[in-house]
Amino acid sequence: MPYRISPDAGLETEVRRIAREQLERAIAALETRPDGLHEAIHEARKKFKRVRNLYRLVASADKTFRRQENARIRDTARSLSVVRDATALIETVDHLSEHTLTDDEAETLDAARTVLVLRRDDIASSEMDLEDKVQHAIDQCHAAHAALDALELPSKPGHAARLLARGWRKGLQRAAEALEFCEGQGHGEAYHDLRKAAQAYWMNLSLLRELWPSAFAAKRRDAKRLVDLLGHEHDLTVLTALLDHEPELFGNGEGQSFLLAIIIRRQQDLRREAIALAGQVFADPAKDEAGVIETLWLRATA
Repeated sequence: MPYRISPDAGLETEVRRIAREQLERAIAALETRPDGLHEAIHEARKKFKRVRNLYRLVASADKTFRRQENARIRDTARSLSVVRDATALIETVDHLSEHTLTDDEAETLDAARTVLVLRRDDIASSEMDLEDKVQHAIDQCHAAHAALDALELPSKPGHAARLLARGWRKGLQRAAEALEFCEGQGHGEAYHDLRKAAQAYWMNLSLLRELWPSAFAAKRRDAKRLVDLLGHEHDLTVLTALLDHEPELFGNGEGQSFLLAIIIRRQQDLRREAIALAGQVFADPAKDEAGVIETLWLRATA
């Protein structure tokens, strides 16, 4: 079933169902690997993000469960991240290649891509314990699946409505804080925080889309666009860090400077566009929007 909560079924039942479905899909991806191991890891990590976001939305009801299971799934995702992160840098250069202004820029990016592919392949060949890590991840998914038996959430509609509103409000408050930092200091970490907040908002809109399908569909489109912009922005920050730490990968000083200039220009464009869109996505006060969520849940469960 889709990543959504049906108010008719009860909050605890739905949270358990959704989490188990996502964990089962992660297991299936890691075991069957229809598009290869690395794509399977990518798919599993997306499911892990959805489960962690779901737990965050209802965290205040069972803080011990959320703390324990969030740590389990976070650490499992990190254990599978090395090759995927190296692949993401290649995709980042592909994104830059769509925004070149000259043939020289295209040649610079072609050379960078070649280097990053070789780097990714070296990392993959040296990660001899990857299969062990995948099996450990599968085992942790099974353990997380079983742990859901202990999750306790409110059964009364009023209590469930307040719980969801509280989680919704906290998510929007995190977004507002991150946006304020981006508009002020504008450093990479602030944009990364805004991306995480936008991604959480997009997933929450998916989870509760049945409360107001038409309005939430429009919000989801804008939030997804924001997530994509900030995702590209963050990838460029990671590429810049690699350029700082391992400059020899990218040729001589002139080549490095040219590549950095391309990165900075595109990153500035992405940041301007993201800030403008974030102002629209997060225009409503967190308290007001959380109040709407509470009212909609009560109406849906009446």
